[in-house]
Amino acid sequence: MQAETAERKLKFGDVAIAVLVISVVLLIVIPLSTALIDALITVNLAAAAIILLIALNTREVLEFSTFPSLLLITTIFRIAINISTTRKILGNHGDAGRLIATFGNFVTGGNLVVGVIIFLIIFLVQFIVIVKGSERVAEVAARFTLDAMPGKQMAIDADLNSGVIDENTARQRRISVQRESDFYGAMDGASKFVKGDAILGIIITIINIVGGILIEVLSGGSAADAVNVYTVATIGDGLSSQIPALLISTATGILVTKANSDNSMGMDLTRQLSQQPTVLVMGGAVIGIMGLIPGMPVVFMLPFAGGLVALGLTLRGRLGREEEVEEDEAVREAAEEVRKPENVVALLSVDPIELEFGYGIIPLADASQGGDLLDRVVMIRRQCAIDLGMIVPVIRLRDNIQFAANEYMIKIRGNEVARGEILLDHYLAMNPGDIAEEAEGIDTREPAFGLPAKWVSEGARERAELLGYTLVDPPSVIATHLTEVVRRHADELLERQQVQVLVDNLRQTQPALVDEVVPKLFSLGEVQKVLSNLLREGVSIRDMGTIVETLGDYGGITRDPDMLTEYVRQALRRFISHRFAPDRQLHVVTLDPALEHQILENVRQTEHGAYVALEPDVVQRMFDSLRAALERMTGLGLVPVVLTAPVVRFQFKKMVEGLVPDLVVLSYNELEQNVDIQADGVVAV
Repeated sequence: MQAETAERKLKFGDVAIAVLVISVVLLIVIPLSTALIDALITVNLAAAAIILLIALNTREVLEFSTFPSLLLITTIFRIAINISTTRKILGNHGDAGRLIATFGNFVTGGNLVVGVIIFLIIFLVQFIVIVKGSERVAEVAARFTLDAMPGKQMAIDADLNSGVIDENTARQRRISVQRESDFYGAMDGASKFVKGDAILGIIITIINIVGGILIEVLSGGSAADAVNVYTVATIGDGLSSQIPALLISTATGILVTKANSDNSMGMDLTRQLSQQPTVLVMGGAVIGIMGLIPGMPVVFMLPFAGGLVALGLTLRGRLGREEEVEEDEAVREAAEEVRKPENVVALLSVDPIELEFGYGIIPLADASQGGDLLDRVVMIRRQCAIDLGMIVPVIRLRDNIQFAANEYMIKIRGNEVARGEILLDHYLAMNPGDIAEEAEGIDTREPAFGLPAKWVSEGARERAELLGYTLVDPPSVIATHLTEVVRRHADELLERQQVQVLVDNLRQTQPALVDEVVPKLFSLGEVQKVLSNLLREGVSIRDMGTIVETLGDYGGITRDPDMLTEYVRQALRRFISHRFAPDRQLHVVTLDPALEHQILENVRQTEHGAYVALEPDVVQRMFDSLRAALERMTGLGLVPVVLTAPVVRFQFKKMVEGLVPDLVVLSYNELEQNVDIQADGVVAV
């Protein structure tokens, strides 16, 4: 009910704005009575005053983000009133309403020349000082805001990667940065309307005076009377429009020059001035000395100087007392901090994944020193989301003075899983395999895959490239290593909260499917086990729709996570075929049917899952046969893949996982029919 009411209010507001804008445009062509003109001028003055007060009390510019559009509407409204008043002045012998006549008579005060001069001064202040200044400030603010956007985005990503903020806060900050950039860009364009309005004001003034005199003279009247009547009316018309324009131009200048603060401008100004009591005392002393000069208005200047000195001394005493109170409170808080027991709860948290490094690698992570490691970490999380379909937890980066200068370590839940070392002023050169001549450098191993490599200096870089070596810079070495660690341990990094996010995301597009399966058939933990099994063998979980639908199809048959994983893998056969046989050709090692039958006969079920109870000598012969087959494939330059029957695949994978952790084991049902399978070996016992 509340949502419907809010929606009706929004629709009403949209309709009201549309009607208002159309009405303002129609004012340009519709003749108005003098009473209605007085009412519209009053509305214009009130709107300008309200806009100025809002600008003064705005803490940050985005609180008044509609100001550029409002500025355009008020400008058109003011132009429409000017056109209507011009029509009345020229067509009604200078009578355009009581407000305009009052403004004109008040300013001229019986002296037409003085009135004209005052009007010109007000116009020049409006055009030269405020409008030109606001236009320039808006232009510079838009330029600097746009230039600062990449730095602000990098700072947000850095805070996100270091764990200072979460994903939602980072998203809100990015939106705020984008909106701020849009605001200043719109203000840059809107300020041109204010400038054009000011120029139009003086043009309309000249037209009213000259046109009125011509009309009066051509109709047989006196030129002197025409000058008096039309000039007074024109001055009143100009003031009735220039005063609101002056207020709105002032509001424009305040907004574009305002720094973001937690308080309004008035509160900030009062607080900041009160923090400098010595300045007030010195200012009062200067005024007092000037008052002693012969001819100065002593009666005014000396009391004013005394007031400034008294105010400054009063504020100085108040600041001194506040500092004493703050010191006492600080001492008391320090004593209480010493007395109360240490809070160790914060020390118990463990980061899902973190990268620690020595002080020599700090420049790579410090954006102010040109390092882009933080940006690379952000790209790693994005790429893993695309390739694996999972939300990688925030990767914490921290330096460790106990490490060697160029050493780094990758931890999963506080435990080391990988370690490496780089040379900052060198490049990692890797031999593609067909280069006979070696490059000059320091022998090492590529940390992610353990391949032989060399660290080559900047001077030897060009020769290494000519020889055909693949060169990688140090940040890319760390990023590649970190990416590989995330891929290998993706199943450990998948938490239930992330699974909940994935399920909620699927619910937005397929609510009926999610409501049927989770949590009616499977709990969040059971879904997590299936997803972890898929990630453990490098299968993406991005297609959550197919995964959840398969779980719903087979939920009535079994609740074993391992069996459900096999069903899901078969449903993802298109992805698996493309993943391991991108060119539709697959070289494999198969299992002897007798071995498959023997494995099936020795599967034992327990409360903690199934296992294969083969004799040790049978397992050893199987391992020897597998090792020989894999070596033959590797010698031919092929990636080893084992192909088995569907009912055997998972059990065989568990058996050989300790021997060959990265071995790809597929079943026949996981491959599409158009994949050309070539058997290059058989595992037998």
